[in-house]
Amino acid sequence: MTGPVPHRPPDAVARPAAGPRAEGRTVGASATADARRERGVALARAARGGDTIAMNDLLDHLIPYVSAICAPIALSSRQDAVQETLVVVFRKLRGLQEPAALYGWVRAIAAREAVRVARRDARDIPAEPADLPAPGDPQLAADIDDVLARLSPEHRAVLVLRDVEGLDEQEAAALLGVPEGTVKSRLHRARAGFRRMWTG
Repeated sequence: MTGPVPHRPPDAVARPAAGPRAEGRTVGASATADARRERGVALARAARGGDTIAMNDLLDHLIPYVSAICAPIALSSRQDAVQETLVVVFRKLRGLQEPAALYGWVRAIAAREAVRVARRDARDIPAEPADLPAPGDPQLAADIDDVLARLSPEHRAVLVLRDVEGLDEQEAAALLGVPEGTVKSRLHRARAGFRRMWTG
């Protein structure tokens, strides 16, 4: 259904090419981002009114955006996370009071579903960043998915929300349903662990 996140050396995590926030920051792409956003909002309004074709089009329209959020959190389970997110969107869209808030609402669902699916599918309990091998360990791979896989889903989620989606700590805390101090702590440990493993 979706492909892997592009691999490139990050400051923290590679930024996706899709999504209203990412597109809006690219010079010359703001018109395209606005058009995509307007289309998504229009589809959401029609779907909430019972238009089944609009609902199908909306779910297809959201796939790249949802995938960009789920992929770096759920990793090998990204397709399941995307599917689970779209199921929740389908079931709960009528409860979305303001269609203009579509993308923030979907972002929250995608992040939560990606963490849930990653936890569910984990074969081993992930190591905390402080317990990971030291830089230079031959088992550390110079690949962003390999590095992210060594972080817990919770640490991957805060990296994505802060460094990819551009949310501040307060917004990320509200979205994940945890205290702001927890987000700050997870973000600090996740960034430190990520940089150590990436440069190892």
